[in-house]
Amino acid sequence: MKKLPLYAIAHARSGDKGDGSNVGVLAYDDAGYEILRGWLTPARVKQHFAGIVHGDVERFEMPNLKALNFLLHDSLGGSGSASLKTDAQGKTHAMALLRIEVDVPDDYEAPVVGSQGAMAPGGEL
Repeated sequence: MKKLPLYAIAHARSGDKGDGSNVGVLAYDDAGYEILRGWLTPARVKQHFAGIVHGDVERFEMPNLKALNFLLHDSLGGSGSASLKTDAQGKTHAMALLRIEVDVPDDYEAPVVGSQGAMAPGGEL
């Protein structure tokens, strides 16, 4: 096994849902989705956001989109307008999650993404 940052396997979006945030993680390919289904658990997400998420983390699978959706309950310090947090809408939660290190098989090659080929198989990230 080797480690890759989540952003080598997927992209993500996030936003507020009341007093919680919603983080959608979309794999770039089928192999990446299968890795994420097995590795990116609600417990791992909650641990990654320790000190931010005070409630449960729920995961919803959307295989037709190669996506996982996470609801991070009690993570915003009140709803968007009631919170005193700098990021009251949880917009930075996607980028924070994309920095987690994921265990992937040694033979997995991250797909080329972006118009510049920012990540190429066998290349540096």
